[in-house]
Amino acid sequence: MAMQVILTQDVDNLGKAGELVSVRPGYGRNYLVPRGFAVSATVRNKNRLDHDKAVIERRVAKERAGANEIAAKINAMTLQFERMVGEDEKLFGSVTNRDIADQLKKANVDIDHRTIELDQAVKALGKYEVTIRLAAGVNAQLKFWVVGKDK
Repeated sequence: MAMQVILTQDVDNLGKAGELVSVRPGYGRNYLVPRGFAVSATVRNKNRLDHDKAVIERRVAKERAGANEIAAKINAMTLQFERMVGEDEKLFGSVTNRDIADQLKKANVDIDHRTIELDQAVKALGKYEVTIRLAAGVNAQLKFWVVGKDK
């Protein structure tokens, strides 16, 4: 049995804000509604949907505009991480998505580390590129170097 919900935000692999979608009851009741991603599709909420669509569209457009500005900043920058190096140029540590988020914060770009799509921690010297999901449909490509540090 499916449950009808109205999305209040864009949700990956489900739909855009303002859409009426069918989901499994547990997913809607335990994840979407408590986190504010959706509201139950009652008669009252369906009637408010038309009004809310305009409000949601304006909010999403504002979020995308802000995300596009941040994406332009991120696309233009290159970060450098210095790590201690052992034999065969293997790092004594690694560079994780938290390290990248901290470095971006120092450059006045505050993002959540979970939006950085780094499959595994970087454990070798070199040049890397990582995708950062800023908003629905807005991604940025960040280039960074991992270089050796003298002892």
